[in-house]
Amino acid sequence: MPGPEFKLHASILICAFTFSTDLAAQNHHASTSSGDLASIRVSNCESDTPVVTAQAAAENPVEEVTGKKDTGKIIRAKPRDCGFDPSKLQKVIPTLQRFVDRGIVPGAVVAVVRGNKLVMLDTVGYRDIANKLPMREDTIFRIYSMTKPVTSVAAMMLIEDGKIALDDPVAKYIPAFSNAKVFSGLKGEKVQTVPLKRPVTIRDLMRHTSGLTYGFFGDSEVDALYRKADVLSDDDTAAQLSAKVAAIPLMFQPGTQFQYGVSVDVLGRVIEIASGMNLDEYFQTQIFAPLGMVDTGFYVRKDSIKRFSNNYQSGNNGQLRIVDAPETSRFSTKPRMLSGGGGLVSTVMDYLRFAQMLRNKGVYEGKRLLQDTSVSQMTRNQLPADAIPISVSGSRMPGIAFGLGLSVYVGNAKMGSVPLRGEYGWDGMASTSFWSSPESDITVVLLTQLFPYSPQLEIAVRPLVYEAVID
Repeated sequence: MPGPEFKLHASILICAFTFSTDLAAQNHHASTSSGDLASIRVSNCESDTPVVTAQAAAENPVEEVTGKKDTGKIIRAKPRDCGFDPSKLQKVIPTLQRFVDRGIVPGAVVAVVRGNKLVMLDTVGYRDIANKLPMREDTIFRIYSMTKPVTSVAAMMLIEDGKIALDDPVAKYIPAFSNAKVFSGLKGEKVQTVPLKRPVTIRDLMRHTSGLTYGFFGDSEVDALYRKADVLSDDDTAAQLSAKVAAIPLMFQPGTQFQYGVSVDVLGRVIEIASGMNLDEYFQTQIFAPLGMVDTGFYVRKDSIKRFSNNYQSGNNGQLRIVDAPETSRFSTKPRMLSGGGGLVSTVMDYLRFAQMLRNKGVYEGKRLLQDTSVSQMTRNQLPADAIPISVSGSRMPGIAFGLGLSVYVGNAKMGSVPLRGEYGWDGMASTSFWSSPESDITVVLLTQLFPYSPQLEIAVRPLVYEAVID
């Protein structure tokens, strides 16, 4: 993990998808805020009472789906009516509160859904510790690498529209990649390269087999070239970033290995070229408006800045200190770099809508963004056997493969009575995470603001959710 000397660039996203069960539930009592969704009505698991009404655009090209009982709309329901032991599920909240009380995280917001039934939406702690401003359901978070699944959905939408194809060469859209070479060593101080055996493809960008990297995970010669070129400069656009990395040798032959890096930032540039829109415009019109993601974007609007959380880091004295405050954050103004790899801010309910669209095979509240076959491609392994398990920042992740924009668990482990095989999701630099289990039909969105990435909350919450399943 990079230390504080690295900039809080939207592309610098360290993600670790883990299935550890090391932390047990705690019996510490916690109080949570009642939040801003006072209109939620509790119902049984057959209810169709909506949690919130999505504020979609008046006009958009998204297909309207009719005649289906389950269109993905999120419904509030009682845990027991949805196959949970309420007393076990409720352990999530005191467990999160313990992290707050110990000064490990400032606060957190968690949402748990089964099917389309919301069985938990709770908050603990603060978005601003010094001023005692509590976390709320509408608190805005830097989600960093949880941007990558959004960008990947955008790419799949363009694939369905026939504007790009998974196995198209990236050079078709960014000609500089036609001159790409693979690093083969040094001769003295001169970089040696060999030709590509095949071009870098759109699929390679989405599954991180392009040979591109970030430049700070390792000390290889290619990493050094990334740092020398200042690939992650906030002053660049996605077009400039793409030109820089196209001129640097790839780490390996495309399609042969997994390497976490700027691939999805380059994918964002491909989306701009293929769609004829800036990435923020495409996201807004094709994804955010149809899903009612009213607080998600590349920066926080001025009228919403009071809901934007501080971002914290553990200092040398063990105390949390602010590393990015709302008023001075780079996320408080529109950035030059529209980072498809990590530039978004969002809220728990906004991201839950996005996650529910994936869970419901491309549909949310009657609007279809993707065909079910596209979602199936995203959520199944796309890596060659030699690239599994994936490794991020030198840490191997047993049982974890990668689909198109999402990690996918391909092992045989269980938590409680629930098989984990097929679980997909991803995390973000400020310790945000989401995961969805097709086997149990459970989706969890867990947000905090602790930099750099720490899996502690995810490790603690995942087993508590699964062990609460009784049906």
